[in-house]
Amino acid sequence: MPELFRSSRIKEMVLPNRFVRSATWEGMATEKGEVTEQLNGLMQRLARGGVGLIISGHAYVLPTGKAGPWQLGVDSDGLVSGLSDMAGAVHEAGGRVILQLAHAGCQAPAKLTGQDAAGPSALDKEQDGVACREMSGVEIAEVREAFAAAALRAKKAGFDGVQIHAAHGYLLSQFLSPYFNRRTDEYGGSLENRAGLLVEVVQAVRQRVGPEYPILAKINAQDFLRPGLTADEMVQVCLLLERAGLDCVELSGGTPLSGDYVPVRKAKVRSKEESVFYLQEAREYKKRVSLPLILVGGIRSLSTARDLIDRGIADYVALARPLIREPELIRRWKQGDESPSACTSDNLCFRPASSGEGVYCLTAVREKKKEEG
Repeated sequence: MPELFRSSRIKEMVLPNRFVRSATWEGMATEKGEVTEQLNGLMQRLARGGVGLIISGHAYVLPTGKAGPWQLGVDSDGLVSGLSDMAGAVHEAGGRVILQLAHAGCQAPAKLTGQDAAGPSALDKEQDGVACREMSGVEIAEVREAFAAAALRAKKAGFDGVQIHAAHGYLLSQFLSPYFNRRTDEYGGSLENRAGLLVEVVQAVRQRVGPEYPILAKINAQDFLRPGLTADEMVQVCLLLERAGLDCVELSGGTPLSGDYVPVRKAKVRSKEESVFYLQEAREYKKRVSLPLILVGGIRSLSTARDLIDRGIADYVALARPLIREPELIRRWKQGDESPSACTSDNLCFRPASSGEGVYCLTAVREKKKEEG
């Protein structure tokens, strides 16, 4: 167990252990994307629960990039004060927190943004599963600048770093994927071209926040689409990002169109090997990329987390739904209760978030009510 609870450093950020709270849409911001006391309370509870690093739920960098209701925003200077309160709440509880920066691209609902969704290429709902128009060169430049400006706001607000969301079929993930990206200009075609916007975003963020501020990225292990980003292409993209100035990669996978391989799978935990969603891709990554790796997906037990770290498959292990079920899970494990997470991966936790209550484990609440009679 010592490796799991040994401190480490990502640039200027010192972490007390190898556990990461992976970004989870909390549904606890205001309709204007502002931080609330409810959200601050959750962040403090996670920090006190022992997780080494908290990654916030995705914060939109442009109003046209909203993914859902009650989503956190970082698109204007007016939000910095509230974000500062959020970072301060985590620090007061002894934790570390980074802000995830995102743009939904083709997944941005017009009913929220007031505009038709835009992505790398024009897509048809009936044929492609999602509808959007093609972004212009001017819009691409605006996206790049928006990520850089958002990162600087996060730094000013006191966050310990930022994570660029380039997974799960959001905009930067869409540019990487030949399923979504059918452009014929400098941002389409070859993998290097498809990775161009993401590389430019990392470079722009680095220029804005300085050399020592931690910049992370979340990327798909693969898209599970045809055609889509493959595992080998993922490794090549990460090598490009390493040269661009990135500090750490979180490996996830899938898109809303990926069938049984969507990012938030409803999967029963079986053996350790079967429970880790992106195990083989992580092994390939570690063979060729030197950046620290955060691995998320299917990790539900301390023994699985320990194996991943001890065997050098990952440098950090990330959990999302288990920490919705039990925000104090890491503290419990450290104190000696090594029983696995009670999370059943039923995804019921997102129902209250979708109705404006904020994310919580609905199954746990139902079980408690049943016990109480």
